[in-house]
Amino acid sequence: MADLDQTLALALKGYAWLPDLRRRSPGEPVRIRIMGQPAVVICGASAARFFYGHGNLERHSALPGLVVRTLFGRGAVHTLDDEAHRHRKALFTSLLLGDGIERLAGLAGTAFDEAAPRWRGETPVRLFDATAGVLTTAVSRWVGVPQKERERAVLASDLIAMVDGFATVGPRAARAMIARRRQEHRFSKIIAGVRSAPPTSDPLSVIAHHTDDGELLDPRTAAVELLNIIRPTAAVTWFVTFAAHALDRWPRHLEPLRAGDEEHIRAFVHEVRRFYPFAPFLGGRATRDLYFRGEPIAAGTLVLLDVYGQNHDPELWEDPYLFRPERFAGRVLGEFDLIPQGGGDPRTGHRCPGEQITIALLETLLPRLARLDHYLPPQNTDIDLSRIPARPRDRIQMVFPDWAPARDHAARQRQSISGDR
Repeated sequence: MADLDQTLALALKGYAWLPDLRRRSPGEPVRIRIMGQPAVVICGASAARFFYGHGNLERHSALPGLVVRTLFGRGAVHTLDDEAHRHRKALFTSLLLGDGIERLAGLAGTAFDEAAPRWRGETPVRLFDATAGVLTTAVSRWVGVPQKERERAVLASDLIAMVDGFATVGPRAARAMIARRRQEHRFSKIIAGVRSAPPTSDPLSVIAHHTDDGELLDPRTAAVELLNIIRPTAAVTWFVTFAAHALDRWPRHLEPLRAGDEEHIRAFVHEVRRFYPFAPFLGGRATRDLYFRGEPIAAGTLVLLDVYGQNHDPELWEDPYLFRPERFAGRVLGEFDLIPQGGGDPRTGHRCPGEQITIALLETLLPRLARLDHYLPPQNTDIDLSRIPARPRDRIQMVFPDWAPARDHAARQRQSISGDR
């Protein structure tokens, strides 16, 4: 297994790649070669704890250049380690935790309520694209970035392109890099303008005036980090679309969402994040000779944490390939159990500090979506696990008719046609 390079297998299998490898391997961790270098695959709560253990792994040398050029940007917090990472990460946690969560979620609800009336009629709306617009509007208002309607539409498209092209080569990657260059250039100029004014509490101003070692970030790096505040909010588009896919397949969850059952809403949100494919795996490089479960991991070895595999691990989740929000009812989640956006403490480690915002946005938007009378016209809702990031093929087309009574909604849901039935 370790002698055969797995790069092509990753491209062909996507999210199924590491779970398949682990099932066919007699031991754990699984030793492989990827992109010409030795690597070790680990999975499970103890593996996540090891992966995020202080000083075990470094990130900057493990990130492929394409991911940096498309998703994160050169000089981003994701490329830093140790004290430099902790200092820059504090910028993000100060903005993305605390009061900012409720404010951004509220703005997202307002943006949704403003957009929804425009969706009414007999013309199908692609929920994926509509949600990207809603979330970009909300996060632009929250950050304090001035946006004309045309600029906001371009930004929404560019943010989606950055996420959609991070794990591939070819046209999607090219679009992602063009999108990043365009927005970094634009935000660099905005950052320079903001610095001529006194600091305020707006995230845009906070980032513009942030210092590393007493020095302001250069305008391009500040623009990179501004995008790293804005882009993850747009990425919640994937989860909203997956949630709509779940509601089409399991319409029994509509009524509790419509009714505002907070416990069910939270459980449904967690199950969407667990069940559907988002991050396939995470990578780091051993900083020194290590041992995991008695197996040696030499310094410099690439370590891959199987995120999709852990979120479908039967040792953690009973019947993991069944969509069952009730599994989260009353369950206290550990820092290393549910890891669609990483594990550990988001304030000090590499776990995404925007995870709580993701949850709050979904808890705000999904009940609103459920309350809108709608049906899915014939389309292909298949989710191709070989595509990273995955999404329903037709991006969930919905019709929001003016005339159909809400009481007929469940019946139409059962009659709707989708490609994975």
